Amino acid sequence: MIFKLNINSGEKKITYKPLSLSLKYVVDEKKLDESIVHIVKVFNAKLSELQKKNFLAQDGCEIRISKHDGKPDAVVLSKVKIEDSFNADYFRNHIAGYVQKLEKEQVKNLHVFLPKYFPFKKYFESEEYFYQTFVEGIYYGSYSFNTYKSDKKSPKELSVFFHAEDDAKMKTAIANAKTVMEGVNFAKDLQNEPGLVLTPVELAKRIVNKFKNTGVSVKIFNENEIKKRKMGGLNAVGMGSDNPPRMIVIEYDGGKINKGKKKASKKAALVGKGITFDSGGISIKPSEKMGEMKADMSGAAVVAGTIFSAAKAKLPVSLIGVISAAENMPSGKSIKPGDIIIASNGKSIEIEDTDAEGRVALSDALVFASNQKPDVMIDLATLTGSVVAALGEFVAGMFTKNENLSLNLYKAGLKTYDRVWPMPMWDDYNELNKSDVADVKNYGGRWGDAVNAAKFLENFVDKKIPWAHLDIAGPAIANSFNNYTKKYMTGFGVRLLFEYLKSL
Repeated sequence: MIFKLNINSGEKKITYKPLSLSLKYVVDEKKLDESIVHIVKVFNAKLSELQKKNFLAQDGCEIRISKHDGKPDAVVLSKVKIEDSFNADYFRNHIAGYVQKLEKEQVKNLHVFLPKYFPFKKYFESEEYFYQTFVEGIYYGSYSFNTYKSDKKSPKELSVFFHAEDDAKMKTAIANAKTVMEGVNFAKDLQNEPGLVLTPVELAKRIVNKFKNTGVSVKIFNENEIKKRKMGGLNAVGMGSDNPPRMIVIEYDGGKINKGKKKASKKAALVGKGITFDSGGISIKPSEKMGEMKADMSGAAVVAGTIFSAAKAKLPVSLIGVISAAENMPSGKSIKPGDIIIASNGKSIEIEDTDAEGRVALSDALVFASNQKPDVMIDLATLTGSVVAALGEFVAGMFTKNENLSLNLYKAGLKTYDRVWPMPMWDDYNELNKSDVADVKNYGGRWGDAVNAAKFLENFVDKKIPWAHLDIAGPAIANSFNNYTKKYMTGFGVRLLFEYLKSL
């Protein structure tokens, strides 16, 4: 982390400690020039004519005013334009970028003055969630992954004070943001680890350690147990590596954790692809950007992070997380194109392409999760480049035949800005996965591969269970879309699923 954060709701009577900075959001409106005069007066600051003109100009956006009395030491005015391009991620993204800029400064105290909720009401579900986006932005901006830097520095302490219209709602927003962002950061820490370190065995170990003393149980199936349970898909993907595969099962009972105060309303299964490194196997990938494949276990990271946040929040649901963890490597023991394997539900799979391994490893996880008879099941996987070509780097493809599940996930995505977009699940696509020598083949060709992959997975899901497959190959990986996704793997999906689970 860049900062060791201490986040609070600001007191009505503000006391500025040494090395304080105030960030004030100002809504662009007709009487902006008069508002500026009043704001500067409140802060007892002086604004030059040039600064004023720059800020009032159509393309003016931010000015910084230094103060000699140190109360605070400086004031930053950030102009917010409510126009067609404004969205619910604006403040989360802006403040994340702003906090990153403070890394090289000696600021000890940051006072953030939030604008009134009313002008933004149509963009946010509630005033409380409006506030929460600011707090999430602070956590995103403070994140760093410097474990392996020899000159890494200890996080600097930063006290953040949020000043909002409703102090009670602000305090709730701070607590909620802390809960969900702990899960996001756990997921990001796992995603950003190199494959050399985060093997399937190590992934399992870290998840076990994370859930100690939380009331959540974790079971690990080793390679012998995987074979005993006839999990041929997971075993086949992992057998080419010197690092053996693992099946990780995480169970959270919301009713038990709440000690009977709130009965668990529903049981949800979350399934995650945990390929700790994907070389492509025998069908080896090009070397360009292969390093990103350390994050091919992002689905697994999101499942673990979501359940961690759910347990912290004591959500009144029951959750089972099922993770297929393996390393896809080429060797004399690897599966080969043309091989036929048997998944744990008895279905035979022809291996057309060993780089389409994620769906094969997920087959057994989906069968296992289906056997737990959940009320709903969602899997997450960095499954195809095809979905990134279709939707870009910042949206996940959503595949489901259940309209209610589709609508609820879509709404949760709009609220959290972990967005998903519905993709077709027509049975016409089944033709592309047909095999002459097995029940199904693992690769249906280049065209529509994201859909073909989802249709492959459908073979291993109980048809009675509402199920959605989320292909997060784009937004899970570091991208230049916004301030908090540029450097590191993103943790995309934790906030989405947490929001969805709250509504069950």
